[in-house]
Amino acid sequence: MNRLSVEQYAAAPKHPVFLLLYNIRSMWNVGSMFRTADAAGIEKMILCGYTATPPRKEIAKTALGAQDTVPWEYYADPVDAVTILKECGVRILALEIATGSVPYTEIKAADFPLCLVVGNEVEGIEPRLLNCCDHVLEIPQYGIKHSLNVAVAAGVALFELVRIVRGNG
Repeated sequence: MNRLSVEQYAAAPKHPVFLLLYNIRSMWNVGSMFRTADAAGIEKMILCGYTATPPRKEIAKTALGAQDTVPWEYYADPVDAVTILKECGVRILALEIATGSVPYTEIKAADFPLCLVVGNEVEGIEPRLLNCCDHVLEIPQYGIKHSLNVAVAAGVALFELVRIVRGNG
């Protein structure tokens, strides 16, 4: 395996993807998403609302150091973060089962740069934030349960987005 050093990772080009976490209640989920963001080589994570921020031992337990390598910012109000991203030409995509949502596999290379928004484990993404998004993506569900753990869903979607932006789709 060719693992990058912390310095090499910091200097390496990143995929034009941001991940916005809004009101994530579990610090273990936050840590897991840091680890996934590192593995996917995305641009940055944006933590909003009452989502916990590093340093926290609960985040570190599942992030395994990624909380120190993945760039991140905190905004109390996610709409402020979305507004800034949109001004920079970033498309905002919610990951949510909602009316008008499209399969997450329908993203095209022309849709980048983009920000994937994930919400609270129970409540999802509140309407005020959902209304700021350019599109809503969903992961098709084929079983009895119609939801995935937020960190798992973010991982599924992030790696599909990376596959697309790298021209493998």
